Amino acid sequence: MIRKNNNKRVLVAMSGGVDSAVAAFLLKKQGYEVIGVTMCFGLEDSKGKHPGCCSISGIEDAKRVAEQLGITHYALSFGKLLKENVIDEFIKEYLRGRTPNPCVRCNQYLKFGALFKKAKELNCRYFATGHYAKIARDKNGEYFLKKGKDAKKDQSYFLFRIPRVKMKHILFPLGNYTKDEVRKIAKENKLRVADKPASQEACFITDGDYKNFITNSSAAKKLKPGYIKDTKGNILGRHRGIAFYTIGQRQGLGIAYRCPLYVIKIELRTNTVIAGEKKDVYKRKLTAKGLHLSGLKLLSKTLEVEAKIRYNHPKAKAAVRPFKRGKITVEFRKPQWAITPGQSVVFYQNNKVIGGAIIEEAVE
Repeated sequence: MIRKNNNKRVLVAMSGGVDSAVAAFLLKKQGYEVIGVTMCFGLEDSKGKHPGCCSISGIEDAKRVAEQLGITHYALSFGKLLKENVIDEFIKEYLRGRTPNPCVRCNQYLKFGALFKKAKELNCRYFATGHYAKIARDKNGEYFLKKGKDAKKDQSYFLFRIPRVKMKHILFPLGNYTKDEVRKIAKENKLRVADKPASQEACFITDGDYKNFITNSSAAKKLKPGYIKDTKGNILGRHRGIAFYTIGQRQGLGIAYRCPLYVIKIELRTNTVIAGEKKDVYKRKLTAKGLHLSGLKLLSKTLEVEAKIRYNHPKAKAAVRPFKRGKITVEFRKPQWAITPGQSVVFYQNNKVIGGAIIEEAVE
């Protein structure tokens, strides 16, 4: 039974993996009343294969860890929400010739949206996940998101849309640990998922191939072949659908040329893939929309930051400025490789997350 005093009651999102298991373990050790919840998506591909995360096997793994820790565990259906807020948009973006980041939307709408709300319904004061990130307070007592200890594993990039008002109720137990340290904790305490491999980023794609996922979707009928052209408009070859290409891609173009060619632009209006040389992939400036700034409603002046244009891309110094119709521009001091529409650009000052937006296009 759930006790009425909720001062140290925390709902932990448990995917069935080692990170969320250790997060639950650490909170239990710290004296929290831990409730584990696994989101069930009911996913399988055409061959009946299930994803490793939040699948039937994931639910069973999470349940076994919960039993081991002596905590309450629930499995709740979030399949409809995943489809409406993540999968449908994921497919739609690729059909537009863009490269989306489903983890950002999953965190916004599912984990720190619907599941956060569920924590309140279960009378929990806190909500926790196994993300490698931290929440801290500034000198004015305001909460903010910052990078985790493990520079290689840090996941703050995916979390920039968390509203500041929710941060005082969010716990990231792994923020001060490295992945190796988390594995060690799991093994030393004999957690049943200690050796379980990490799941892929897009957990709803069972084989890890987004092209197969789109091809097997009902939206595949919207795919149309078209031309691959050079920067001067000359036809170099044909493509089988813009959804199968992304900025910076070299493999799979099927073009014999005097030097290696890369995708440098995708034009939805003309259904054309533009290819160029390696130097053409580098750009210094981008426009973005859907700006989220921690603690600020509007961007009224230039903001000097370090920005990341992809999760695994290094931070680079840039200036963020207001643009027209609610958009912003981000101008880097040095050209960046493969600025990609649909990806998130996230802003940092030192280790603090200032905010982010969704990339619209690279600007010449």
